[in-house]
Amino acid sequence: MSKKRRKPAVQKRSTVSFLLDDSQYQILCNSGYTRLDRNPEVVTACLQIADIISSLTIYLMSNTEKGDKRIKNELSRKLDISPNRFMTRKTWMTAVVMNLLLYGRGNSVVLPRTQNGLLDDLVIIPPAKVSFKSDGGYGYKVLINNVEYDPSELLHFVHNPDEDYPWKGKGFTTTIKDVVKNLSQARATECAFMESKWKPSVIVKVDALTDEFSSPEGRKKLLDEYISTNNVGEPWMIPAENFAVEQIKPLTLSDLAINDTVQLDKKTVAGIIGVPPFVLGVGDYKKEEWDKFINTTVKSVVKIIEQEMTNKIILSDKWYVKMNLSSAYSYDLKTIADVYSGLYVKGLATGNEVRDKISMSPLDGLDNLTILENYIPLDKIGDQLKLKQEE
Repeated sequence: MSKKRRKPAVQKRSTVSFLLDDSQYQILCNSGYTRLDRNPEVVTACLQIADIISSLTIYLMSNTEKGDKRIKNELSRKLDISPNRFMTRKTWMTAVVMNLLLYGRGNSVVLPRTQNGLLDDLVIIPPAKVSFKSDGGYGYKVLINNVEYDPSELLHFVHNPDEDYPWKGKGFTTTIKDVVKNLSQARATECAFMESKWKPSVIVKVDALTDEFSSPEGRKKLLDEYISTNNVGEPWMIPAENFAVEQIKPLTLSDLAINDTVQLDKKTVAGIIGVPPFVLGVGDYKKEEWDKFINTTVKSVVKIIEQEMTNKIILSDKWYVKMNLSSAYSYDLKTIADVYSGLYVKGLATGNEVRDKISMSPLDGLDNLTILENYIPLDKIGDQLKLKQEE
């Protein structure tokens, strides 16, 4: 038996009258949903975080009895120089962070590939190809193109954990949606206002009884005869009894109070994502705000990446991954030079360590710790001539 198909329900639209045509109504009444990755303010804020983190050097560190030391081997090179054969480390890390904060809605998945037991490639999985499935208990599975993976086989970076499934991130979607909608509406209104033709700066009143004024051709003829000029600044010669010229002030965006609303919404977006307002063009640059941004927002995302890479890639219990966050703070070259020169004078840093901080090549003889007294080696302080004479 053939089944009768239901006819789709006809949706009736309510009609509302505006002094606009259809195209202008669609621009001003922007009621559609705006994706976060299509909003300039959200993308700019997330890109700023991703750009900073992608510029940080990735260290492979080892716990020792005398403190943590940096390790330089093939694994450290793979992580810091060439995590993926098809892109640079900066591009790779930028994609990881953007998926984590924006495109993946709080989830960024990377598939490690090995060859002969060694790490060969770290492949970024597009968010559209990734889904997550609870195993009925506390754990979960990751589906990539409908192929099931255990989380231990992948790098799964999580931002803003979900309240019901803490192993899955949810990003900024729920907290920032309304603000993004307001910014989208303000931008649409501004575009419609700037494109509007109803903004004349001069109005010419003409006697309606004039024969030429009764038709468009006649009005154009009057403009050509009396008002149109060949030279800029040339005066108009018009009959006093038929014409009157008035200058008006057109409506501006300040009159609509859009700018104040946009500034407030941008500050709200900056506060939710955790970037300084000046990143989104609101206010002036402040060193204190920048350093706080590095020490909170950027540091939080860096810790997510460090801990996941250490947990899934590093096999040794004494090794761990660390990113050089100190390079992101707002330091100028003079400040760095003064700080490390002071450490050099006090015997807490070698000359080559100081030169490395100011991007200078090492020199022979500068690998020993020295102290202020004639800059002699630290272990030779007791051999000073004046000390022997006092004895």
